[in-house]
Amino acid sequence: MLKGKHVFFIVLLILIVDQISKVWIKTNMIHDTFLIPFENIHWFRIHFIENPGMAFGLELGGEYGKLILSVFRLVAIGFIIYVINQIVRQKYHPGLIICASMILAGAIGNMIDSAFYGLIFTDSYGRIAKAFAEEGGYGGFLQGKVVDMLYFPLFEVTLPEWMPFIKNRRFQFFRPVFNIADSVITVGVLIILFFQKRLLRRKVETSGSLTSSETIATEEIISPSIKGGE
Repeated sequence: MLKGKHVFFIVLLILIVDQISKVWIKTNMIHDTFLIPFENIHWFRIHFIENPGMAFGLELGGEYGKLILSVFRLVAIGFIIYVINQIVRQKYHPGLIICASMILAGAIGNMIDSAFYGLIFTDSYGRIAKAFAEEGGYGGFLQGKVVDMLYFPLFEVTLPEWMPFIKNRRFQFFRPVFNIADSVITVGVLIILFFQKRLLRRKVETSGSLTSSETIATEEIISPSIKGGE
């Protein structure tokens, strides 16, 4: 069974990979520039952009919007930690714990960017950013931008003229640019959705021993009856 220490190491490993990739991009590339890692593979590129909002370029406008988003992230992180504590304590499926840990790591990874990158780095517009420069960073606390770099333009088509309400006839999939933190959040959520019948169950104790043949549905994860019976 996975325990709290396993969650810690999963989150730590993802955070290390996520932050190393972001710091490398930030200190080696100029904003809105491309890098093609593999010469013959054009459907994957490194495209450095900075996202002031949420995953895949979604954002709330202005300084107050940024603050609201940061508060939302903090609340979400706190809630995810609470849920992980519950599913670990109640011995849910290890796959669910791993997925929840991935979601937590992704949320913390993007929160680090938002909270500290504005203080640490100079801007990346027309120049490569510097860390801890004498001139200071490009923003204040909680005013940082999330570094995105993974870009998969798998294919592009021209939509027919007869399709109404479409201004841009060029359709590209997949257009959004994202990062490792976004990726692990998305993968964690999708695995839970696709395998929820298997993952959203927990083992129960009978006659003082643990049996894997008896399970309880996840709707009871925070039920008072469970809390009272344990």
